Amino acid sequence: MNYMYNPKKNFDFIKNNINHIAIIMDGNRRWAINKNKSYIDGHKAGVKAVKKIIKYSTLCNLKVLTLYAFSSENLNRSKQEVESLINLFLVVLNSDLDILYKNNIKLRIIGDISLFGSFFKNSILHAHELTKLNTGLSLNIAINYGGRWDIIQGIKKLISKIKYKKISPESINENYLSKFLCIDSKIPVDLVIRTGGEYRISNFMLWQIAYSELYFTNTLWPDFNEYSFQIAIKEFLKRDRRFGGS
Repeated sequence: MNYMYNPKKNFDFIKNNINHIAIIMDGNRRWAINKNKSYIDGHKAGVKAVKKIIKYSTLCNLKVLTLYAFSSENLNRSKQEVESLINLFLVVLNSDLDILYKNNIKLRIIGDISLFGSFFKNSILHAHELTKLNTGLSLNIAINYGGRWDIIQGIKKLISKIKYKKISPESINENYLSKFLCIDSKIPVDLVIRTGGEYRISNFMLWQIAYSELYFTNTLWPDFNEYSFQIAIKEFLKRDRRFGGS
């Protein structure tokens, strides 16, 4: 599937007004239940929605898109569902990687992949290596990710540097710690979208979204499309962002 849209469409209202959008993609299982389908059918429908949003993001020249695909808490689901999710991810990654590369998309998988097998890890490393020099959309996909884990692993890296006297504790500030997290603050998250009708962050990028705008919708993720995305962005553009100021 091609990730580019018809360039004749006008998306100037988005360009230069928003740089980084993060999405908590919620509702695949409920979508499946509503349609008397299996959970994996819901996740497959969710993948189709992902591809639509990536297309839209490339067209409107979004700099960064971060998708919360699989949280660390999701490991508590049944073994069959977890394995099906991972296998689905690998199938999509391997089938669509060349398309991402050809469309100048830089792909990064963020999260703790240490628990997964060597084939999974090698596929991710290959994807990173293939797309690392691409200069278009930066696409981050969170797999086995948790915001608390992200902060803790960043702190551990800092402690290691202090231990070996590469830095002093006095030199540590917010910007410095950000460099050791999965996503640093060079391009801050402007907007967090959560689908599925829930009103919580669910341990997603707790450090990075401190001043992000939040947008919640009842739309289940498989039904979230370009039009839904555009509504969320237009709502964001109405907001007066003061970042704690008056």
